[in-house]
Amino acid sequence: MIDDTVLTAIDASGTATVTLNRPQVHNAFDDALIAALIATFEGLAGNPAVRVIVLRGAGQSFSAGGDLNWMRRMASYSHDENMADAAELGRLMSTLDTLPKPTIARVHGAVFAGGIGLVACCDIAVADQETIFCVSETRLGLVPAVISPYLVRAMGQRAARRYFLTAERFTAADAKRLGLIHEAAPAGELDQMIEEVVAALREGGAGAQVRSKRLIAEVADRPVDASVIDLTVRAIAAARASEEAREGLAAFFAKRKPRWR
Repeated sequence: MIDDTVLTAIDASGTATVTLNRPQVHNAFDDALIAALIATFEGLAGNPAVRVIVLRGAGQSFSAGGDLNWMRRMASYSHDENMADAAELGRLMSTLDTLPKPTIARVHGAVFAGGIGLVACCDIAVADQETIFCVSETRLGLVPAVISPYLVRAMGQRAARRYFLTAERFTAADAKRLGLIHEAAPAGELDQMIEEVVAALREGGAGAQVRSKRLIAEVADRPVDASVIDLTVRAIAAARASEEAREGLAAFFAKRKPRWR
């Protein structure tokens, strides 16, 4: 546990559950929560006992975006102070997006503004079917700037044009259709669906998952030219030579489970 605004629990199977713990304000962001999340994610990234990370919110909501008192302070900041403050939010999103572990967003209640950014930065997102989403910044005269690369990647430019500009609320069914989340869980089934995803992730080799995650970023939106082909050839050649692949293939041919399972 970094502080009481972020709670971390690691179970015997290597699943780390990170809980946003400001339920009284629907887990709204402020500078302290951002710093605590960065420290938590950086710590988990370097922990070899952790296989999977589940991000969730305490109380009624996943995250309602920016804390009102934090936003009041920002209004009086100088340009340099706002640059430094926004840079920490950018660091948080980048840290989560590039975390060398599989990440799952367990989503419920209200998910507004920066909270949607956290969802988009996770590898997998599963939401309760009653969840409400909103890219709410323009209604406050702000822009969803720091979260925009991750949201546009997740939901596409066309949908982003609508929801960034209108700040309309949309449902879990809409979020699934747009690609922001992978599953919308029926009432009472959210935790079961999360457990199923965690179980599926534990079937794979940790090193292979880390390399596969990085590979997606390396090849996305690039033409399939000689440099991309060379990158992929090097990636599979390195994977084949790894201890993890040797164990996985030996287990497959011996009809047994690999050691990581």
